Amino acid sequence: MLTHWLPDRERFLAEFLRREGRRGHTSGLCSRCSGYSAAYRCVDCEGDNLLCSTCIKEVHSCNGLHRIEAWQKTHFSKTTLKALGYRFQLGHAIGEGCVAPRPAFSDSFVVIDTNGVHEVGLDFCDCESSELPYVQLLRFGWLPATVDNPKTAGTLRVLKYFQLLSFESKVSAYEFYKALARLSDNLGLTRQKNRYRSFLLMIRIYRHLKMLKRAGKGHDPGGSASTQPGECAVLCPACPQANINLPPGWRDVDRDQRYLYRLFLGVDANFRLKRKHVSMDKVDPGLGDGWAYFVGEKDYKDYLKNHSDLIVQAPSTCSNHNAVNAERSTRGLAATGVGTVDCARHDTKFPTSIGDLQKGERYVNMDYIFFSSIRRTDLLEVVVSYDIACQWSVNLWTRMMTYPHTLHTDINRRTSFYFLVPKFHLPAHVKACQSTFSFNYNPHVGRTDGEAPERSWADANLAASSTREMGPGSRRDMLNDHFGHRNWRKTTEIGLSLLRKLSTAIPERNDRKFLHNQFEVGLDPDAVARWKIELEAWEQDHSKPNPYNPRVKRLTQDAVKHQLAIQEANDTKKGTAYVLHDAISAGRLLTMGLDLEEQQFFLDHDYETLGLHPTIEQRGQLQGRSNVLRRKVSAWIAVQHLYIPGLSMIRNQAPDDSSSHQDNERFKSTDLYLPSSIPSHVLCDRRLSEMEWQLRQAQANDALDELRNALRLRSYLYIDKDRFQRGQSANTRSSDVIHCIEVKVSTAAEKYRRARLALLGLGRVLSKLALDIPFLELKANDIRGLSQQDDHLASRGPSEGRRTLSWIWSRLGVISEDDEDRGLQDGLRIEWCKSKARADRWREEAELLQEEMRRVRVFFGHRAYMWDRRLEYVASGRSLGLFSDPETLEGRVAYAQRQAAQFRAMDDHCGKLWTSVDRYVQTGVGTIAPPESLADDNEGDDI
Repeated sequence: MLTHWLPDRERFLAEFLRREGRRGHTSGLCSRCSGYSAAYRCVDCEGDNLLCSTCIKEVHSCNGLHRIEAWQKTHFSKTTLKALGYRFQLGHAIGEGCVAPRPAFSDSFVVIDTNGVHEVGLDFCDCESSELPYVQLLRFGWLPATVDNPKTAGTLRVLKYFQLLSFESKVSAYEFYKALARLSDNLGLTRQKNRYRSFLLMIRIYRHLKMLKRAGKGHDPGGSASTQPGECAVLCPACPQANINLPPGWRDVDRDQRYLYRLFLGVDANFRLKRKHVSMDKVDPGLGDGWAYFVGEKDYKDYLKNHSDLIVQAPSTCSNHNAVNAERSTRGLAATGVGTVDCARHDTKFPTSIGDLQKGERYVNMDYIFFSSIRRTDLLEVVVSYDIACQWSVNLWTRMMTYPHTLHTDINRRTSFYFLVPKFHLPAHVKACQSTFSFNYNPHVGRTDGEAPERSWADANLAASSTREMGPGSRRDMLNDHFGHRNWRKTTEIGLSLLRKLSTAIPERNDRKFLHNQFEVGLDPDAVARWKIELEAWEQDHSKPNPYNPRVKRLTQDAVKHQLAIQEANDTKKGTAYVLHDAISAGRLLTMGLDLEEQQFFLDHDYETLGLHPTIEQRGQLQGRSNVLRRKVSAWIAVQHLYIPGLSMIRNQAPDDSSSHQDNERFKSTDLYLPSSIPSHVLCDRRLSEMEWQLRQAQANDALDELRNALRLRSYLYIDKDRFQRGQSANTRSSDVIHCIEVKVSTAAEKYRRARLALLGLGRVLSKLALDIPFLELKANDIRGLSQQDDHLASRGPSEGRRTLSWIWSRLGVISEDDEDRGLQDGLRIEWCKSKARADRWREEAELLQEEMRRVRVFFGHRAYMWDRRLEYVASGRSLGLFSDPETLEGRVAYAQRQAAQFRAMDDHCGKLWTSVDRYVQTGVGTIAPPESLADDNEGDDI
């Protein structure tokens, strides 16, 4: 579009310059009264009128904060309405005078508005029936910074504007105030009164009042003082909440339907939301401590003081979870981060679910935050997602009994808790956790991924640079406000969000069900019935055999070596052993050859990574290794010639470079001529080829195991680096460790490729079919993690429920001939279980979404009902304490009616949006939403 604008660039520039002049008003007369000299114009008013001083004040009787410019015969310069004699009169209607005006202190009052920081002339009403000065300011729409003798105020519009701007852009109050100050004076030639600290106070007061207002505390007979912990939090409309949005008889439903009323929680910590040792609670207390998302600070600190040393964390039996075990630096920090509990399906914060961390992600901190968030929960089933759930949940209930009774939850064990690990974090866990704590394999969780806290951190982390410098109360108030905004935004978007999820879930449900049925048709019905029983038993009790784990052991190199040794011993007894050397049998010769091949590979790799300028010590070490390896290879070759005499002639015909200087400096791998690489014209006993065939298969299996282990470790290290490592030093160390793991990945991949290449060569010699070589080609894009995110820099791909795993993760490995049929059944059982899990999770997701849609509409109706109740209470004339004058009562009634109407409108919107849902769920075809709801947000834009 800019190319269309370029031809008119000069005209645009000319119009910009034209605005610097009088724009045609050269007569010198006022364009309004035509009677006086016109010298003033308003920057903020529409149009280009040039007015006299009298008219400019009259037209701004309702806009006294506009910016004025005066014509100085050659150009315009800034002036103010105060300089022209304009004064604000509070306590009376606009334009009405006061018989007893009282100027503000020193006649120097500063007002902060969206167009700048203004020094104005202001008179308070000092009549006999006048209100206090701060009340007069509030009724004028200005919020004062202080109650006693106010000298600064901010308009409600600038406070709301900054609040919304901070939500969306995370701009700091300092940056915003500096921008406003520059609107007033961009040259810095005049000294402005700095009201930044006053602006901070006004923002905190404004945020706090808005929170109380929306929570209905202005309609509560007990007032703000009666506020209960978490009462001001914005609740998730789709989560199950007893006595609000659950249907009658929900406690009595069949066990297999209880999951529809499950609560899904996500527990996590964030180490970016730090706070430095700035101020203290006595100096900077929070407004409404514990009323929203942060836990009550005093109770929390008392608890930590009494229990921090009592809770001893056992060493991790899973991966070395840095979140638990690492001792993080606390230098200069009052809080190293925060812990939280979120709604795991809808990305909203729970009431009283956030608390500061002092050192790492200690159980004692996370326990308090977790129990604080669920102590009001009265549900039958709760799913808890936590990246260290496999360790944290082990003694959770035992630890709970040592805590204060206020944290005790579900003493009678009426609620069933299920602990799982988020999908993105699971690949970093040991293999035993991969299915036991998997959202993909555990029943009745739908397509929940458990990563809700991570998504909320992406938004909150943008404010970290501001909050780390704040006092404790200021930081909690600001983060409470931001989390409340995020919850409200999720609430307003819940209709379209659930609709989009359902539009994806229904086709996936149908497709996965069809694919599973097709797969099941070709299987033995008796085997399927047996597998189903095993799967259901494991789903009910994870101590039962896990049907997702293979039960037939693969052949490893050590196992094959052991088999060859036993076979050799038996052949020796029979007198048929293939032995041509006193100490080295044929099998031993091949295993030694594979070891030498491996040593040559590593030595070559070390030479290639040596660098251009190695030290004498480095070169000496490599040269020593080269010399030792040459002697080993030479001794091995001498024995090899006894078993394969034809190789002696080939090696004798090869050019001798051993005396060259280059060979003394740089090791060159020797051709070992194992049976897989012997030229076709050289005779080799078939028994040697068969032995190498077994060893190479086992070598390929071992290489895949090494590759998978390295990829898991790499996944864990990337998660640790992204979440916990901060600063150049920590990131450099982490990158060095990751580089070492990358070397292991590439080494394992090359080992597999060498084994496969050897198998292909042996296959031709032994007349093997392609089906006899079950090892696929390992391409670069096959070397990827268990989940798409594990590759760190990989492009975003399909999720676990849709994606195709790299074949390296589903490869079971070669088994012995005796176990071949069992191995086939083992693989079929695992694939059947996974196929069924995919179909079940999508079916559950569709049913959960339908139930959530029902709950959302009931929740909105309940909220409207609650505001109607408040409206009735106010309208009945019952006392609400102080400030019950008619005007205030009318305002309370109006606000209650507006809130009730708002929730009813949200309910109606969801009803219209979901008109076609029932039909779509049943048929899976057609349009799921009205066309207008799916319209492009940019429709009608000039661009």
